Amino acid sequence: MASIKNKNVLIRIIAFLEALLILAMLAVIVWLLFVHSRDTRTITASEEAVVRTRPVIEKEETFYQYNGQKILMHDSSLGEVFVPVYGDVPASEINTDNIISRNGYSFYQENGEITSFAGIDISEHQGDIDWQQVKDSGIDFAMIRVGYRSYGEGVVNFDTNFRDNIRQANDVGIDVGVYFFSQATSQDEAIEEADRVLDAIEGCDITYPVVYDWEMIYDDSARTDDISVETLADCCVAFCERIKSGGYTPMIYQNKSTSMHKLDLPRVKDYDFWLAEYGDKPTYYYKYDMWQYTSTGSVPGITGDVDLNICFKDYRNPAE
Repeated sequence: MASIKNKNVLIRIIAFLEALLILAMLAVIVWLLFVHSRDTRTITASEEAVVRTRPVIEKEETFYQYNGQKILMHDSSLGEVFVPVYGDVPASEINTDNIISRNGYSFYQENGEITSFAGIDISEHQGDIDWQQVKDSGIDFAMIRVGYRSYGEGVVNFDTNFRDNIRQANDVGIDVGVYFFSQATSQDEAIEEADRVLDAIEGCDITYPVVYDWEMIYDDSARTDDISVETLADCCVAFCERIKSGGYTPMIYQNKSTSMHKLDLPRVKDYDFWLAEYGDKPTYYYKYDMWQYTSTGSVPGITGDVDLNICFKDYRNPAE
């Protein structure tokens, strides 16, 4: 009988220990599912609030999405040439017959009313500017260069007076956007440029876009001479998405030739576009929001030539 009793006691002890082990395992599972996961979500949300978004580089093939139309252009060697029209890239809705010139500036009018905004773009090369004179001459906005990457060694530099120009333009009632002259050769370099710009303009009153200004260097050798079409599109997307994640409106600046022959338009069609095409009226086929029509403009308060622009979009009141 004693051995039977001892065996029953041992069975009860083992059953008790098994129950304790099961309870401990259940407690660990509950902690992992509810407490630990909740802490992880809190940390992630906090990090997302301060870390800028890394761009997603879309590479869907769109090269053959033509709509059957063609764009006629002039080539210095071949004369008249044609380029097929992308069916999935919005065409411009601007009626160039509505562009008029007055007092040295160009304007866009609809139903007899001026609906465009007159602007300039400047860099440190313009030196000291009398912004009150600029405002009094009829200028509504200014695109101010923040900095540039050198096309030789690829070093990022900042204009010495860009913050003063932003502040002084704002003080007299001129709306401000900014641009960065890029020579990026990879999306990582484009992200670096965007981050440097975002840090540089922190605390500034920026109502117009933050622009990615990538240009071919025609009068010298440059680190970007052999950049591929795909890499250029990657850089545009990377810069613009980074700027967007910082709360600003991104924009791409290109001249007509580079845009038509070097830029993968279907991949960048959703970003605002600043066209450089000098002349009385633009001939660019696709949608553009701003037009730089001369590099030899004259504006009171600025010494020497200055670029002049029309903006067709009200960035201060985007909902209107």
